[in-house]
Amino acid sequence: MDVTSCSVPVSTRAPGGTTNSYLLGTDPAVLVDPAAGADALDRLVRERDVAHVFVTHTHPDHVGAVADYAVETGASVWARTGRTDRFREATGCDPDRTFSPGSTVELGTDRVRILDAPGHAPDHVAFEAGRNGPIVCGDCAVREGSVVVGAPEGDMRAYVTTLRRLRALDPPRLLPGHGPVIETPRATLERLLAHRSDRERRVLEAVDDGATSLEEILERAYEKDLTGVRDLARATVRAHLEKLDVEGQLAWTGERAHSD
Repeated sequence: MDVTSCSVPVSTRAPGGTTNSYLLGTDPAVLVDPAAGADALDRLVRERDVAHVFVTHTHPDHVGAVADYAVETGASVWARTGRTDRFREATGCDPDRTFSPGSTVELGTDRVRILDAPGHAPDHVAFEAGRNGPIVCGDCAVREGSVVVGAPEGDMRAYVTTLRRLRALDPPRLLPGHGPVIETPRATLERLLAHRSDRERRVLEAVDDGATSLEEILERAYEKDLTGVRDLARATVRAHLEKLDVEGQLAWTGERAHSD
């Protein structure tokens, strides 16, 4: 299947200030994550028969031009079943159709399969382009650095499960929402899992050493300057605390933590 990406500048908060939009197939084609209008994306859309518009999730840096490209192409706009209100609020667009994870969209002799991929966002999905093809993974993974999984929306238990599921699928490439193509998916997913495990260990150690408030735990769990990203780091630590509380490794009230 033909897969084309376009890095689109966005005005909302996004890693590097851009989001990757993708076109899967040619005639017909699926447009994924039209984050904003851009000349380069306009040209790609005009070269294809875009029949469907999807988003990996409804964060602002992924949905900004859904309504515009829906009007321009006349494509069917899809939203996740049970999440249509969230989709409508984020995009300003009423979905034409809904999908559930596991659904497929037929594109002539090929197809796109929709995969459940929650964690970074509760409505997050991924798209497998063709049979055993590359996976458009949105904000599940990045080639360098890590993904923010911030409470209250982010669910660290779900995110770790998503990483493991993607690793088990072992796709040839991962096509992320931000940054370059991930040519070594298994190694990248294992790196991200190790990163989460290490951060979890630091959070547990902080609590065991007597840190109780979110700010105290944050200071001990990160050993770097958090200027400009402190709010994201704080939300991520909260997500780790919620995960550890559910798993019985510590107690977290939403305000205070202590060792079990």
